[in-house]
Amino acid sequence: MSTINFSQVVQQMLSVSSKISDLIFSPGRPPQVELIGKLTPVNIPGMEMLTPAHTAGIARALIGENKAAQRSLEENGSADLSFSLPGLSRFRVNIFMQRGTHAIVMRVVPDSIPSFEDLGLPQVLKEVADFKNGVVLLTGPTGSGKSSTLAAIIDYINEKHYYHIVTIEDPIEFMHRHKKSTVHQRELHSDTSTFAYALRAALRQAPKVILVGEIRDLETVEVALEASETGHLVLSTLHTTDAVKTVERLIGMFPKSQEHIIRLRLSSAFKFIVSQRLIPRVDKSGRVAAIEILKSTARTREYVEKGEREGKSLYDAMRDGNLEGMQVFDMEIERMIREGIISMNDGLMYATNRQNLMLQLSDVGAGSGLLTPTTGMLDMIS
Repeated sequence: MSTINFSQVVQQMLSVSSKISDLIFSPGRPPQVELIGKLTPVNIPGMEMLTPAHTAGIARALIGENKAAQRSLEENGSADLSFSLPGLSRFRVNIFMQRGTHAIVMRVVPDSIPSFEDLGLPQVLKEVADFKNGVVLLTGPTGSGKSSTLAAIIDYINEKHYYHIVTIEDPIEFMHRHKKSTVHQRELHSDTSTFAYALRAALRQAPKVILVGEIRDLETVEVALEASETGHLVLSTLHTTDAVKTVERLIGMFPKSQEHIIRLRLSSAFKFIVSQRLIPRVDKSGRVAAIEILKSTARTREYVEKGEREGKSLYDAMRDGNLEGMQVFDMEIERMIREGIISMNDGLMYATNRQNLMLQLSDVGAGSGLLTPTTGMLDMIS
Protein backbone atom coordinates (compact mmCIF):
# COMPACT_ATOMS: atom_id res chain seq x y z
CA MET A 1 0.00 0.00 0.00
CA SER A 2 1.52 3.34 -1.01
CA THR A 3 1.74 6.24 1.39
CA ILE A 4 -0.45 8.33 -0.93
CA ASN A 5 -3.20 5.72 -0.96
CA PHE A 6 -2.93 5.25 2.79
CA SER A 7 -3.24 9.01 3.31
CA GLN A 8 -6.41 8.97 1.23
CA VAL A 9 -7.82 6.07 3.25
CA VAL A 10 -7.12 7.85 6.54
CA GLN A 11 -8.57 11.10 5.22
CA GLN A 12 -11.77 9.35 4.15
CA MET A 13 -12.09 7.66 7.56
CA LEU A 14 -11.55 10.92 9.44
CA SER A 15 -14.14 12.68 7.27
CA VAL A 16 -16.90 10.56 8.85
CA SER A 17 -17.00 12.77 11.96
CA SER A 18 -14.95 15.19 14.03
CA LYS A 19 -15.63 12.99 17.09
CA ILE A 20 -13.57 9.97 15.98
CA SER A 21 -11.22 8.62 18.64
CA ASP A 22 -9.65 5.60 16.87
CA LEU A 23 -9.12 4.04 13.44
CA ILE A 24 -9.11 0.23 13.42
CA PHE A 25 -7.83 -2.09 10.68
CA SER A 26 -8.50 -5.81 11.15
CA PRO A 27 -8.47 -8.69 8.62
CA GLY A 28 -11.95 -9.90 7.77
CA ARG A 29 -13.55 -6.56 8.63
CA PRO A 30 -13.91 -3.27 6.77
CA PRO A 31 -11.90 -0.29 8.03
CA GLN A 32 -13.63 0.97 11.19
CA VAL A 33 -13.69 4.13 13.26
CA GLU A 34 -14.60 4.37 16.92
CA LEU A 35 -17.20 7.09 17.24
CA ILE A 36 -18.44 8.02 20.73
CA GLY A 37 -17.50 4.60 22.03
CA LYS A 38 -19.00 2.55 19.15
CA LEU A 39 -17.29 0.95 16.17
CA THR A 40 -18.58 2.14 12.79
CA PRO A 41 -17.51 0.60 9.43
CA VAL A 42 -16.29 2.93 6.68
CA ASN A 43 -16.95 1.99 3.07
CA ILE A 44 -13.74 2.44 1.07
CA PRO A 45 -13.70 1.13 -2.54
CA GLY A 46 -11.30 -1.77 -2.87
CA MET A 47 -11.15 -2.28 0.90
CA GLU A 48 -14.70 -3.41 1.59
CA MET A 49 -13.23 -6.34 3.55
CA LEU A 50 -9.64 -6.05 4.68
CA THR A 51 -7.31 -8.93 3.86
CA PRO A 52 -4.09 -9.92 5.66
CA ALA A 53 -2.22 -8.32 2.75
CA HIS A 54 -4.07 -5.05 3.34
CA THR A 55 -3.19 -4.87 7.03
CA ALA A 56 0.42 -5.97 6.42
CA GLY A 57 0.73 -3.15 3.89
CA ILE A 58 -0.75 -0.63 6.34
CA ALA A 59 1.71 -1.83 8.99
CA ARG A 60 4.65 -1.31 6.61
CA ALA A 61 3.42 2.18 5.70
CA LEU A 62 3.17 3.11 9.38
CA ILE A 63 6.50 1.65 10.47
CA GLY A 64 8.50 3.00 7.54
CA GLU A 65 12.16 3.27 8.64
CA ASN A 66 11.37 2.92 12.34
CA LYS A 67 13.72 0.04 13.13
CA ALA A 68 12.83 -0.03 16.83
CA ALA A 69 9.15 -0.55 16.00
CA GLN A 70 9.97 -3.21 13.41
CA ARG A 71 12.17 -5.05 15.92
CA SER A 72 9.49 -4.83 18.62
CA LEU A 73 6.86 -6.23 16.24
CA GLU A 74 9.12 -9.12 15.24
CA GLU A 75 10.32 -9.97 18.74
CA ASN A 76 7.28 -9.17 20.87
CA GLY A 77 4.35 -9.32 18.46
CA SER A 78 3.36 -5.68 18.95
CA ALA A 79 4.77 -2.20 18.49
CA ASP A 80 3.86 1.29 19.72
CA LEU A 81 4.73 4.33 17.63
CA SER A 82 3.60 7.80 16.72
CA PHE A 83 2.59 8.70 13.17
CA SER A 84 1.80 11.98 11.47
CA LEU A 85 0.11 12.91 8.23
CA PRO A 86 1.00 16.59 7.62
CA GLY A 87 -2.06 18.79 7.39
CA LEU A 88 -4.32 15.94 8.49
CA SER A 89 -3.67 14.54 11.97
CA ARG A 90 -1.29 12.85 14.39
CA PHE A 91 -1.82 9.36 15.79
CA ARG A 92 -0.67 7.08 18.57
CA VAL A 93 -0.40 3.70 16.86
CA ASN A 94 -0.34 0.12 18.09
CA ILE A 95 0.40 -2.63 15.57
CA PHE A 96 -0.03 -6.18 16.81
CA MET A 97 -0.10 -9.72 15.52
CA GLN A 98 -3.23 -11.83 15.91
CA ARG A 99 -3.73 -15.29 14.44
CA GLY A 100 -0.65 -14.72 12.29
CA THR A 101 -1.89 -11.47 10.72
CA HIS A 102 -1.41 -7.77 11.40
CA ALA A 103 -4.03 -5.61 13.12
CA ILE A 104 -3.72 -1.88 13.72
CA VAL A 105 -5.32 0.63 16.09
CA MET A 106 -4.60 4.33 15.48
CA ARG A 107 -5.59 6.70 18.29
CA VAL A 108 -6.33 10.20 16.98
CA VAL A 109 -4.26 12.84 18.79
CA PRO A 110 -5.78 16.34 18.61
CA ASP A 111 -3.61 19.02 17.00
CA SER A 112 -4.08 21.39 19.93
CA ILE A 113 -3.60 20.66 23.61
CA PRO A 114 -6.99 20.72 25.40
CA SER A 115 -7.50 23.17 28.23
CA PHE A 116 -9.13 22.55 31.61
CA GLU A 117 -12.26 24.20 30.21
CA ASP A 118 -12.25 22.06 27.05
CA LEU A 119 -12.21 18.89 29.13
CA GLY A 120 -14.46 20.14 31.93
CA LEU A 121 -11.83 19.30 34.54
CA PRO A 122 -12.45 20.18 38.19
CA GLN A 123 -10.66 23.43 39.05
CA VAL A 124 -9.08 21.81 42.13
CA LEU A 125 -6.65 20.03 39.78
CA LYS A 126 -5.04 23.38 38.99
CA GLU A 127 -3.44 23.06 42.43
CA VAL A 128 -1.05 20.55 40.84
CA ALA A 129 0.80 23.42 39.16
CA ASP A 130 1.93 24.79 42.52
CA PHE A 131 3.23 21.56 44.05
CA LYS A 132 7.00 21.56 44.51
CA ASN A 133 7.21 17.77 44.76
CA GLY A 134 5.06 14.68 45.06
CA VAL A 135 3.26 12.18 42.84
CA VAL A 136 0.08 12.81 40.84
CA LEU A 137 -1.54 9.79 39.17
CA LEU A 138 -4.18 9.67 36.42
CA THR A 139 -5.92 6.29 36.26
CA GLY A 140 -8.59 4.56 34.23
CA PRO A 141 -8.98 2.02 31.44
CA THR A 142 -7.52 2.53 27.99
CA GLY A 143 -9.35 5.29 26.14
CA SER A 144 -10.63 7.08 29.25
CA GLY A 145 -8.87 10.38 28.51
CA LYS A 146 -5.89 10.08 30.85
CA SER A 147 -3.40 11.41 28.29
CA SER A 148 -5.60 14.42 27.47
CA THR A 149 -5.95 15.33 31.15
CA LEU A 150 -2.21 15.01 31.73
CA ALA A 151 -1.52 17.16 28.67
CA ALA A 152 -3.88 19.85 29.98
CA ILE A 153 -2.14 19.85 33.37
CA ILE A 154 1.34 20.04 31.81
CA ASP A 155 0.20 22.85 29.52
CA TYR A 156 -1.22 24.77 32.49
CA ILE A 157 2.11 24.43 34.33
CA ASN A 158 3.88 25.48 31.12
CA GLU A 159 1.79 28.67 30.98
CA LYS A 160 2.21 29.51 34.67
CA HIS A 161 5.78 28.71 35.71
CA TYR A 162 9.34 29.09 34.41
CA TYR A 163 10.17 25.41 34.90
CA HIS A 164 12.15 22.69 33.18
CA ILE A 165 9.68 19.89 32.30
CA VAL A 166 10.77 16.46 31.05
CA THR A 167 8.26 13.98 29.63
CA ILE A 168 8.92 10.29 28.95
CA GLU A 169 6.26 8.83 26.64
CA ASP A 170 5.47 5.72 24.59
CA PRO A 171 4.92 7.21 22.09
CA ILE A 172 4.84 11.02 22.26
CA GLU A 173 1.26 12.17 21.76
CA PHE A 174 0.66 15.86 22.39
CA MET A 175 3.45 18.14 21.18
CA HIS A 176 4.19 20.76 23.84
CA ARG A 177 5.62 24.11 22.76
CA HIS A 178 7.97 26.01 25.02
CA LYS A 179 5.96 28.71 26.78
CA LYS A 180 7.16 30.02 30.13
CA SER A 181 8.62 26.57 30.77
CA THR A 182 11.11 24.63 28.69
CA VAL A 183 9.66 21.23 27.77
CA HIS A 184 11.77 18.29 26.63
CA GLN A 185 9.86 15.24 25.38
CA ARG A 186 11.56 11.86 25.20
CA GLU A 187 10.09 8.87 23.38
CA LEU A 188 10.56 5.28 24.47
CA HIS A 189 12.76 3.22 22.12
CA SER A 190 13.87 6.12 19.94
CA ASP A 191 15.21 8.38 22.76
CA THR A 192 15.50 5.96 25.68
CA SER A 193 15.20 2.25 26.43
CA THR A 194 12.79 2.07 29.40
CA PHE A 195 10.61 4.31 31.55
CA ALA A 196 12.64 3.49 34.67
CA TYR A 197 16.00 4.21 32.98
CA ALA A 198 14.75 7.51 31.55
CA LEU A 199 13.25 8.47 34.91
CA ARG A 200 16.58 7.84 36.67
CA ALA A 201 18.34 9.87 33.98
CA ALA A 202 15.83 12.69 34.43
CA LEU A 203 16.99 13.12 38.03
CA ARG A 204 20.29 14.37 36.57
CA GLN A 205 18.61 16.70 34.05
CA ALA A 206 17.45 19.30 36.61
CA PRO A 207 13.70 19.20 35.89
CA LYS A 208 11.08 20.56 38.25
CA VAL A 209 8.35 18.39 36.69
CA ILE A 210 8.65 14.87 35.23
CA LEU A 211 5.86 13.18 33.30
CA VAL A 212 6.13 9.40 32.96
CA GLY A 213 3.67 8.10 30.36
CA GLU A 214 2.77 4.96 32.31
CA ILE A 215 3.78 3.09 35.46
CA ARG A 216 4.33 -0.46 34.28
CA ASP A 217 6.56 -2.12 36.88
CA LEU A 218 7.89 -1.99 40.40
CA GLU A 219 11.16 -0.31 39.36
CA THR A 220 9.28 2.65 37.85
CA VAL A 221 7.21 3.05 41.03
CA GLU A 222 10.38 2.96 43.13
CA VAL A 223 12.16 5.60 41.04
CA ALA A 224 9.02 7.79 40.92
CA LEU A 225 8.82 7.76 44.72
CA GLU A 226 12.55 8.52 44.93
CA ALA A 227 12.12 11.43 42.50
CA SER A 228 9.26 12.90 44.54
CA GLU A 229 11.28 12.54 47.74
CA THR A 230 14.18 14.47 46.20
CA GLY A 231 12.12 17.50 45.24
CA HIS A 232 10.49 16.63 41.91
CA LEU A 233 6.84 16.65 40.88
CA VAL A 234 6.09 13.37 39.09
CA LEU A 235 2.95 12.81 37.00
CA SER A 236 2.02 9.44 35.53
CA THR A 237 -0.80 7.06 34.60
CA LEU A 238 -1.92 3.64 35.76
CA HIS A 239 -4.51 1.22 34.40
CA THR A 240 -6.75 0.89 37.44
CA THR A 241 -10.48 1.48 37.73
CA ASP A 242 -10.66 3.84 40.72
CA ALA A 243 -8.59 5.64 43.33
CA VAL A 244 -8.86 3.00 46.05
CA LYS A 245 -7.76 0.20 43.70
CA THR A 246 -4.84 2.39 42.60
CA VAL A 247 -3.52 2.54 46.16
CA GLU A 248 -4.01 -1.23 46.53
CA ARG A 249 -2.26 -1.88 43.21
CA LEU A 250 0.78 0.25 44.07
CA ILE A 251 1.21 -1.32 47.52
CA GLY A 252 0.64 -4.79 46.07
CA MET A 253 3.52 -4.37 43.63
CA PHE A 254 5.99 -4.57 46.53
CA PRO A 255 6.86 -7.61 48.67
CA LYS A 256 4.64 -8.07 51.73
CA SER A 257 7.65 -7.50 53.97
CA GLN A 258 7.94 -3.93 52.62
CA GLU A 259 4.27 -3.01 53.00
CA HIS A 260 4.71 -0.76 56.03
CA ILE A 261 7.53 1.34 54.55
CA ILE A 262 5.80 1.59 51.16
CA ARG A 263 2.57 2.74 52.81
CA LEU A 264 4.55 5.39 54.68
CA ARG A 265 6.38 6.57 51.53
CA LEU A 266 3.22 6.58 49.40
CA SER A 267 1.20 8.46 52.03
CA SER A 268 3.88 11.17 52.07
CA ALA A 269 4.39 11.29 48.29
CA PHE A 270 0.94 11.27 46.69
CA LYS A 271 -0.81 14.58 46.06
CA PHE A 272 -3.73 13.52 43.87
CA ILE A 273 -5.01 10.22 42.50
CA VAL A 274 -7.49 11.05 39.74
CA SER A 275 -9.58 8.35 38.05
CA GLN A 276 -11.63 8.84 34.88
CA ARG A 277 -14.45 7.12 33.01
CA LEU A 278 -15.78 8.49 29.72
CA ILE A 279 -19.58 8.25 29.42
CA PRO A 280 -21.65 9.01 26.28
CA ARG A 281 -23.60 12.26 26.44
CA VAL A 282 -27.36 11.91 26.25
CA ASP A 283 -27.46 14.24 23.20
CA LYS A 284 -24.95 11.95 21.38
CA SER A 285 -22.58 14.89 20.82
CA GLY A 286 -19.64 13.05 22.37
CA ARG A 287 -18.55 11.74 25.74
CA VAL A 288 -18.09 13.41 29.11
CA ALA A 289 -15.57 12.46 31.81
CA ALA A 290 -16.80 11.28 35.17
CA ILE A 291 -13.90 12.02 37.50
CA GLU A 292 -13.01 10.65 40.92
CA ILE A 293 -10.50 12.60 43.00
CA LEU A 294 -8.49 11.40 45.99
CA LYS A 295 -6.53 14.30 47.48
CA SER A 296 -3.75 14.25 50.03
CA THR A 297 -5.12 15.43 53.39
CA ALA A 298 -4.31 14.50 56.97
CA ARG A 299 -7.18 12.00 56.90
CA THR A 300 -6.36 10.33 53.57
CA ARG A 301 -2.64 10.17 54.35
CA GLU A 302 -3.45 8.37 57.60
CA TYR A 303 -5.63 5.81 55.81
CA VAL A 304 -2.95 5.15 53.15
CA GLU A 305 -0.22 4.82 55.80
CA LYS A 306 -2.09 2.67 58.32
CA GLY A 307 -4.51 0.87 56.00
CA GLU A 308 -8.28 1.01 55.89
CA ARG A 309 -10.31 -0.15 58.85
CA GLU A 310 -13.98 -0.23 59.75
CA GLY A 311 -15.27 3.31 59.45
CA LYS A 312 -11.95 4.56 58.09
CA SER A 313 -11.92 4.02 54.35
CA LEU A 314 -10.52 6.11 51.52
CA TYR A 315 -13.91 5.95 49.81
CA ASP A 316 -15.57 7.53 52.87
CA ALA A 317 -12.86 10.20 52.98
CA MET A 318 -13.44 11.07 49.32
CA ARG A 319 -17.21 11.08 49.72
CA ASP A 320 -16.98 13.39 52.75
CA GLY A 321 -14.21 15.57 51.35
CA ASN A 322 -16.11 17.65 48.80
CA LEU A 323 -15.12 20.89 50.53
CA GLU A 324 -11.48 19.93 49.94
CA GLY A 325 -12.10 19.13 46.27
CA MET A 326 -12.57 15.38 46.54
CA GLN A 327 -15.35 13.46 44.79
CA VAL A 328 -16.34 9.87 44.02
CA PHE A 329 -17.60 8.41 40.76
CA ASP A 330 -21.14 7.60 41.81
CA MET A 331 -21.86 11.07 43.18
CA GLU A 332 -20.59 12.62 39.94
CA ILE A 333 -22.60 10.19 37.85
CA GLU A 334 -25.71 10.93 39.91
CA ARG A 335 -25.17 14.66 39.35
CA MET A 336 -24.78 14.22 35.59
CA ILE A 337 -27.92 12.06 35.38
CA ARG A 338 -29.96 14.62 37.33
CA GLU A 339 -28.64 17.45 35.15
CA GLY A 340 -29.57 15.55 31.97
CA ILE A 341 -25.96 15.28 30.75
CA ILE A 342 -25.98 11.48 30.57
CA SER A 343 -28.78 8.92 30.53
CA MET A 344 -29.64 6.81 33.54
CA ASN A 345 -28.82 3.66 31.56
CA ASP A 346 -25.35 4.85 30.67
CA GLY A 347 -24.73 6.24 34.13
CA LEU A 348 -25.54 2.95 35.80
CA MET A 349 -23.29 1.08 33.37
CA TYR A 350 -20.29 3.07 34.58
CA ALA A 351 -21.19 3.26 38.27
CA THR A 352 -19.02 1.72 40.97
CA ASN A 353 -22.01 0.52 43.01
CA ARG A 354 -25.04 0.33 40.72
CA GLN A 355 -27.47 -0.83 43.38
CA ASN A 356 -26.71 2.08 45.69
CA LEU A 357 -26.87 4.53 42.80
CA MET A 358 -30.25 3.16 41.73
CA LEU A 359 -31.55 3.77 45.26
CA GLN A 360 -30.21 7.32 45.18
CA LEU A 361 -31.98 7.89 41.87
CA SER A 362 -35.27 6.27 42.87
CA ASP A 363 -37.01 9.65 42.69
CA VAL A 364 -35.91 10.14 39.05
CA GLY A 365 -37.98 7.24 37.72
CA ALA A 366 -36.91 3.98 36.23
CA GLY A 367 -37.43 4.98 32.59
CA SER A 368 -37.46 2.41 29.84
CA GLY A 369 -34.96 -0.39 29.48
CA LEU A 370 -33.16 0.35 32.74
CA LEU A 371 -30.10 -1.74 33.42
CA THR A 372 -30.32 -4.47 36.00
CA PRO A 373 -27.85 -4.33 38.89
CA THR A 374 -26.01 -7.39 37.52
CA THR A 375 -24.78 -5.83 34.28
CA GLY A 376 -22.41 -2.98 33.74
CA MET A 377 -19.33 -1.60 32.08
CA LEU A 378 -17.13 -2.07 35.12
CA ASP A 379 -17.59 -5.82 34.91
CA MET A 380 -15.84 -5.67 31.55
CA ILE A 381 -12.91 -3.45 32.55
CA SER A 382 -12.16 -4.57 36.09
